[in-house]
Amino acid sequence: MIMADKGNRKVYLHLNGKAIGYVEQPEAFVAEVRSSRRKGQISGEVNIAYFQKNGEIHINTDRGRLRRPYVIVENGKSKLTAETLEKLKKNEINFNYLLRSGMVEYLDAEEEENAFIALSEEQVNEKTTHLETNFTSIFGLTINTSPYPEHNALARHAMSANFIKQAEGIFASNFNQRFDSRGYILFYPQVPIVSTAAYTSAGIDKHPSGQNFVVAISTYYGYNMADALVINKAAVDRGLGRSLFYKSYSDEERRYPGGQRDRFKMPAPTADGYMGEHAYSKLSEDGIIEPEMEVSEGDVLIGKVAPPRFLEESIGAGGLEEKMRDDSTVLKTGEVGKVDSVILTETTGATRVVKVRIRSLRIPEKGDKFASRHGQKGVVALIVNQEDMPFSDSGIVPDLLLNPHSIPTRLTFGHLMEMLAGKAGTVSGEKVDGTAFVGDGKERLADYSQTLKSHNFDEYGDETLYDGITGTAFKAKVFTGVVYYNRLYHMVSNKIQVRSRGKVQILTHQPTEVKARQGALRFGEMERDALIGHGASLLLKERMLDQSDKTTVLICRQCGDIGYYDHIKRTTVCPTCGSGQLTPVDISYAFKVLLDEIKSMHILPSIKLKE
Repeated sequence: MIMADKGNRKVYLHLNGKAIGYVEQPEAFVAEVRSSRRKGQISGEVNIAYFQKNGEIHINTDRGRLRRPYVIVENGKSKLTAETLEKLKKNEINFNYLLRSGMVEYLDAEEEENAFIALSEEQVNEKTTHLETNFTSIFGLTINTSPYPEHNALARHAMSANFIKQAEGIFASNFNQRFDSRGYILFYPQVPIVSTAAYTSAGIDKHPSGQNFVVAISTYYGYNMADALVINKAAVDRGLGRSLFYKSYSDEERRYPGGQRDRFKMPAPTADGYMGEHAYSKLSEDGIIEPEMEVSEGDVLIGKVAPPRFLEESIGAGGLEEKMRDDSTVLKTGEVGKVDSVILTETTGATRVVKVRIRSLRIPEKGDKFASRHGQKGVVALIVNQEDMPFSDSGIVPDLLLNPHSIPTRLTFGHLMEMLAGKAGTVSGEKVDGTAFVGDGKERLADYSQTLKSHNFDEYGDETLYDGITGTAFKAKVFTGVVYYNRLYHMVSNKIQVRSRGKVQILTHQPTEVKARQGALRFGEMERDALIGHGASLLLKERMLDQSDKTTVLICRQCGDIGYYDHIKRTTVCPTCGSGQLTPVDISYAFKVLLDEIKSMHILPSIKLKE
């Protein structure tokens, strides 16, 4: 890059990263562009930054830049006056008015480099160029919906943002009229006791996606090691974390060249691919299942026949009857439920379409995932009867037990603050504001402690808990509070996969992959390393060979190529050297495929056998 010339101060000018020329007086030029933007003479989307060290001016007007609003400060005074603020509060003016009047402007990441921003009115001095509008605007909407984000480690924010997106709730008020491919509906969603200004102003409290759990930070006989959670069975029975899972299947009567088309009907036993009478037992006469029928994997939902794929198959043996094949829609592997709704409709091309929605109840079970709004995720390890759970003096039994080690290692102190604030809000019957940077953290904690103290609770949220099994009091007091937890859509019932023997791939003869194809569990490279580390070589052979793609081939002892057994002459033959001295060897079929690939490149791999 060309450096600034001290004599005539020529600097490079870049527009959206592309050099377009020189500027003689950079400071005056930059000041002129900013002045024009504030007066509304050029677009407010334009940002300009002067990098004195490199001798460059960058102007950015392209889309996709992150920009934040700042109050403009001139001559040590904020342009946003108290009178303007009052008008804004009374809705006499709006935010756009502030932008048009040159009181507020948006800066992007590059122009921020040239700004000297004060965090509050008291910090404004002669050098200040801008004033921060709101501390919380450094976070996006997702993080701003979590309480006390300033008390959590940065890595947890990214996780928390993801979990909020995965939380079950009521995603649309007309969910029972929609045929989305899949949908999760939480029973009894609650508004959080501890919420934030962004949460309320964005209207998320009108369709919440979680529940307030009574949480004790305690171990439970080792069952909640690491990220595992122990939950109260009585709470689950009362509807804690219970949800509905909707899945939609659809099919249409397609038309083909030559006048042939699909038909919704009960397939005849003569149709190709007929699945047997039991598979179609739940269909009505028109070949479509009816609402409220209980279905399980393998049941046909929509009966359909289609013409053969190839023309020569279309005429039957008698030459008159048209041959059809079964093209029905079947409930996928591992799924069960009830038919919630069935609709028949037409496309614009007048072809009939059938949609079937399956409904299944999802009650929390071992392996289901829950997470707080602070990135504290956990999987249910044990569901305990209420009488075996720890209980307090007043008879309160926690809904969930969280391992104490999960707090200091993750630095999610916001979780602890929410527990205390949630408890204070519960006993006082009021919602608590957990918006970021509102007041001092110590002052907030003092307020919550005072509330708890005034209601005869321990000021720091600690309680004496008693073991539900032995009835003895724990030696240490246990920190207990109320936290808003989300149930996430990662559920055991959607992911459980079992297989003993089954389909294999044609190419490698190894078991198929993924649940949808009744695949095996992947035994990867790292699992292999673990077995090598244990010295369990026979187990490794069993996994990677015997239960995978073991095959026996005949190896020529003279040339090392693979031969075959001639059933007519009843002898082994090597096609390369003609020798009959072949030995059977067990190898992986994938290795044989590799040898074939090498041979296809005109290289003859030779296998040497030890006696």
